Amino acid sequence: MEFGPVDVLAAEGCLLAHGTRAGTTVLRKGHKLTRSDLALLAAEGHTSVVVARLAPGDLDEDQAADRLASAALGPGLRTDLEAATGRVNLYAETAGVFVADRAAVDAMNRVDPALTLATLRNHSRVEPGRMVATAKVIEFAASAQAVAAAESAIRDALKIAPFQPRRIGLVATRLPHLKESVLDKTRRVLEARLAGTGSTVLEEIRTGHRAEEVAAALARLKDMGCDLFLLFGASAVVDRHDVLPSALRLAGGVVDRFGIPVDPGNLLLTGRLAGHPVICAPGCARSPKENGFDWVLERTLAGVAPGPEEMTGWGVGGLLMEIQSRPHPREQAGDEATVPEIAAILLAAGQSRRMGSRNKLLEEISGKPMIRHVAEAATAAGFCEVVVVTGHEEADVRAALDGLDVRFVANPDYLEGMGTSVAAGIRALCGDPAGAMVLLGDMPALDDVDLTRLITTFREHGCAAIVAAGSGGERGNPVLWPRAYFGDISRLEGDRGARTILQSRAEEIILVEAGAAARLDLDTPESLENYRNDIKT
Repeated sequence: MEFGPVDVLAAEGCLLAHGTRAGTTVLRKGHKLTRSDLALLAAEGHTSVVVARLAPGDLDEDQAADRLASAALGPGLRTDLEAATGRVNLYAETAGVFVADRAAVDAMNRVDPALTLATLRNHSRVEPGRMVATAKVIEFAASAQAVAAAESAIRDALKIAPFQPRRIGLVATRLPHLKESVLDKTRRVLEARLAGTGSTVLEEIRTGHRAEEVAAALARLKDMGCDLFLLFGASAVVDRHDVLPSALRLAGGVVDRFGIPVDPGNLLLTGRLAGHPVICAPGCARSPKENGFDWVLERTLAGVAPGPEEMTGWGVGGLLMEIQSRPHPREQAGDEATVPEIAAILLAAGQSRRMGSRNKLLEEISGKPMIRHVAEAATAAGFCEVVVVTGHEEADVRAALDGLDVRFVANPDYLEGMGTSVAAGIRALCGDPAGAMVLLGDMPALDDVDLTRLITTFREHGCAAIVAAGSGGERGNPVLWPRAYFGDISRLEGDRGARTILQSRAEEIILVEAGAAARLDLDTPESLENYRNDIKT
């Protein structure tokens, strides 16, 4: 492939390297230049353009990305219908655990710097529709020879291990200091972990904290047909000869490993009873926060349970939360739950092309710029921060929001479309918010009450659901995204925004009715004038 500036009249058939404006027309990066494009550029005074020209034996970026993704595709996965800007994403078709062949992925990424594959953390839990990997060709083309070598390296390297329904026997021990309400909460937290896996607790037995009683409970559960045994001790296991491992041996089982290099979750024990897995949970497993118990349980439910040797390799990355010092408690005094923080991303980079020469975001409504109405609603709604993504007429947008408690982030790629602005906003977030609401700058009818209702609904669903404003049962804007989607969103490109992700999860989106304000369209001078007239009456 050849790359560099060429005379504008000699660039027909080449791929444009950078988004370029020609009058009111924007030619996007990667666009294949036509004779009429070049005439338009020349008329605007362009004498040269930076382009990529494919050489014989080259594949364009989309062809190469398609081949890489198809080669990596294993059971339980699907790809985008078509490549875009040299990228093809892979998605889970079923709930389970994502499994990647690390050596194969590394080998593929070492074939050619222009050919890349990035994935979720190996053995991540996924739901149907979750993006798990992305094949991205960095340059505008790649040699067919390099692509073939990469295909060979990555063949069938990615898959989803689907969850396999298990009949779970639960044993919880009692001591005088342990309230029954704690055992009840433990059961609820466990059932929340099992949601979506197809596995259920067949029977729970609560016993005294004595090896003989626990062994008898295990024997009963085995006779009932349980094929996975979970043990929660009233007192943590501190030795391989403690109460719970001793009970497992008394019941005829085997202890495989005690202790894992994951914190929280160090004091986890695994074993087998009648050929079925046994997990003695650490105390932190009573909390819904991620810990080593999740890593072992999820993989066990998917039929890819880790062995003792593999678990010893979990140290790097095994520190799952900040620990100021030991042995101080993890929670603040009173064990009061903190309210999850939610951020806002306000998109203000667009060119308002359908508005002609006017920037609709700066058009006055009721005496103030349209964008200021949205920003004021956001700053009044209790977000931990409001990030405003700028691009077109950046200085004027900043001036329109002067004095508001917002943070500006410039998107240098705004000409490529809304997707780049959403991604820029996600990448710019500070801290560790549980979710982020994506707000459009041209929806002045929404107020802080509407936004607060979305936030409240999001928190009521554990900050795990996509929550969107609706109008008459139809999805509108804004949309509040859980943190689990930040990685997917941060890689958006082009003008599609996050629509592809929303379409793949359409049945799971929670709508909060906001009336006509959620689907207000002010893209043309006529629609803007009609809206102004409506609010005057």
